[in-house]
Amino acid sequence: MTTWLLAGASGFLGTALRVQLATDGDEVVRLVRREPAALAERRWDPARGELDPAVLDGVDAVVDLAGAPAFTGLWTQARREAILSSRVETTSTLARALATRGADAPVLVQAGGISFYGGRRTETPHTEADPVAPDFFAQVCARWEEAAQPAVDAGGRVVFLRTSPVLDRSGGPFLPMRLAWGAGLGTVLGDGTQRMPLISLADYLGVVRWAASTPHARGPYNLTIPQPCTNAEFTDALARALHRPRLLKAPAAVLRTALGELSGQLLNDMWVLPQRLLDDGYVFQAPDVTSTVATALRGVPTAAA
Repeated sequence: MTTWLLAGASGFLGTALRVQLATDGDEVVRLVRREPAALAERRWDPARGELDPAVLDGVDAVVDLAGAPAFTGLWTQARREAILSSRVETTSTLARALATRGADAPVLVQAGGISFYGGRRTETPHTEADPVAPDFFAQVCARWEEAAQPAVDAGGRVVFLRTSPVLDRSGGPFLPMRLAWGAGLGTVLGDGTQRMPLISLADYLGVVRWAASTPHARGPYNLTIPQPCTNAEFTDALARALHRPRLLKAPAAVLRTALGELSGQLLNDMWVLPQRLLDDGYVFQAPDVTSTVATALRGVPTAAA
């Protein structure tokens, strides 16, 4: 049995991971910012950088999913500050606590974003060896990873998961998509030629467990399907799976006017490969857009509805 410590355990991914681990017979301890209300909860205060290192006693793996939602609402200055600080504060608090254990610390599986690479069209796909892009959320992703440096410097094993949008019928970005497409409102964004990174919840959960249990795994890993697709291909795949027409287009100019800089997350080209996972022999349950949509529509059995 593995003992896991989860930060951000109440969100879409955190809930799915917590339920999956418990179903597998593992012990899951949640970090909470209020007074603990259950035996499997521990209090912390990342805004003040407070976490008792004793919380790590008996823990085998730490998963950090904490952070304010980034893709709801416009990126005002206040919103930008909240997006960045919520990630840096939580990760640095965990990293400092882990650093007190040195090389004997439990592995840290650290959330991150595929937006690290930005959205500029390239002649070759991005891999983990590529540098960070200059745009806002790419720099957030870089600062997020840098916040874990105390644990790395102390000799701990840290795995950064640069994650694509995770698709499952239980929640996250796929839920409104499924409802819209099911109503015949499937929409191509812009011209639809932009590559669209994505991954099934089943593969996301599989990679988290793989990262925690694979001793040589450390550093950044891209979490996205190994056979990339365009936005139009995704739209068509979902429309076919739901037996609904794909009739609508959302012009790029309209999206930019409505969403501002946030529109780049929908319109930018993100051609990314999970090169290190492939090199390590990880076998994806859903390697392409068709299988990812099918897997998302079935849903992970243990994921919260």
